[in-house]
Amino acid sequence: MPETEATLEIKNLIADLKPGDGDLLAALHRLQEHYGYIPPTAIPVVAQHLKLGTARVYGTISFYSEFRLTPPPETTVSWCSGPACCLKGSENVRLILEAVLGIKMGENTEDPPSAGLGLHLAQCNGTCDLAPLVWINGRARGRLSAADAVRLARELSPKANPRPAGRDGGSPS
Repeated sequence: MPETEATLEIKNLIADLKPGDGDLLAALHRLQEHYGYIPPTAIPVVAQHLKLGTARVYGTISFYSEFRLTPPPETTVSWCSGPACCLKGSENVRLILEAVLGIKMGENTEDPPSAGLGLHLAQCNGTCDLAPLVWINGRARGRLSAADAVRLARELSPKANPRPAGRDGGSPS
């Protein structure tokens, strides 16, 4: 494996971890904490350092939903699939978000990741008093009605709520 600045940085991040799969999760958490995701180029570096197969490393990444192999979007909408939310209509909230945002659960908008928006499944974290709810970059928005979900999606997506020409104080082109 050729030494590049990126591989050296990855090696430095995991240098103190011992071979074997006992430190695999620690390595993956460090990488995601540092980069915001696990760069695919890190997989063989981690595998070599921990003396594991690349399939073992990739399999672990793909097994845990918290790990990602692409940069996160600027805005992440996490839809709660917990029992309290489901009982209070969260399925309708999800369907509305998907329709208005133009993406399905687990997808990101086509914008560059630094400006994109993602809709992702989340599990209950005990904020059931706000059901049904979503988290926007980790902040709860709850007690959502269908109308609230439409407003929220339009607020989050410039594509869902385009600004008419000439209404921003400037002249139309």
